[in-house]
Amino acid sequence: MRRRDFLISSAAVLATACSRPQEPGPGGQDGGQRFQWKMVTSWPPNFPGLGTGAAELARMISRASGGRLTVRIYAAGELVPAFEVFDAVSRGTAEMGHTAAYYWKGKAEAAPFFCTMPFGFNAQEMNAWLYHGGGLELWRELYAPFGLVPFPAGNTGMQMAGWFKREIRSIEDLRGLKMRIPGLGGEVMARLGVVPVNLPGGEIFTAMQTGAIDACEWVGPYNDLAFGFHRVAKYYYYPGWQEPGPTLECIVNKKAYESLPEDLQELIAACCAAVNDRMLADYTAQNRIALKTLIEEHGVELRPLPEEVLAALRQASEEVIGESARRDAMSAKVRESMHAFREAVAAWHRISERAHYELRG
Repeated sequence: MRRRDFLISSAAVLATACSRPQEPGPGGQDGGQRFQWKMVTSWPPNFPGLGTGAAELARMISRASGGRLTVRIYAAGELVPAFEVFDAVSRGTAEMGHTAAYYWKGKAEAAPFFCTMPFGFNAQEMNAWLYHGGGLELWRELYAPFGLVPFPAGNTGMQMAGWFKREIRSIEDLRGLKMRIPGLGGEVMARLGVVPVNLPGGEIFTAMQTGAIDACEWVGPYNDLAFGFHRVAKYYYYPGWQEPGPTLECIVNKKAYESLPEDLQELIAACCAAVNDRMLADYTAQNRIALKTLIEEHGVELRPLPEEVLAALRQASEEVIGESARRDAMSAKVRESMHAFREAVAAWHRISERAHYELRG
């Protein structure tokens, strides 16, 4: 089935399931065989955006299926730790997981590309590449040996560069800083003398407060305000060069997925696509409010990264991504696909999105 036809079909399945009462199946009120699944996440319980998006996905699947497929959600640490979601779903401890692909580079070199790439796609471009540029097929090829089926299931949109306890005026101010920053962004920062640290979200505030780290990046105003980072750092830097459009993933155990009837398989795809869209809308709406609160009520100093620093980050990003492609055949394949798609979409965006932003001011 072509990707376009698949998405239209999935959307129709979701719309129909959500809009009409579920009729009993051949088995009577049962409606046929029922499935009870567990979803583990990398997010704190009910955390705005990430956690609530995962919870919405679980509720949507349960309700739209008329109870034929019910999903119980477990936040980070409730069933497995935040960074064990991949393994838990792969081995079948849970049937589903909601997390981010850049946590899994140690398992698959190319995994971070399916979350975000420094100076890479924004959310709109990432979705276009995944759904219509071959990205989802490559993602599933990468995860197949682990017995996983991935789906795009959320996007935060453009993130912030992070929180710093001291002002960043030049590259020298970065050297020696211990900073919470995962994925390819962490590797890039290391080239500039930063010591990258990978921590789950629930541990970042304490690490900043105790001095275990000097800086952190998490998401953006919506989530950063919720964690209270303004209480442990004064300077808030942009743009989020390291995560311009990060996709969150729903990973499904392949055996569990294949045990479902076709309509429930399509329902999962449709619900993931719906949450992928809704989460981006949520972040766009909430970031504007949270940023105003951080500046006007908490006196946060909003700063752009110096041009010198951004230029060095761009050069280091090209080095890190290039080395990954030379080291790993799948990374090279994914990088080439992303680069070709970016070149084509950039030509269109120069006369569409970018021209509109410049016109409206």
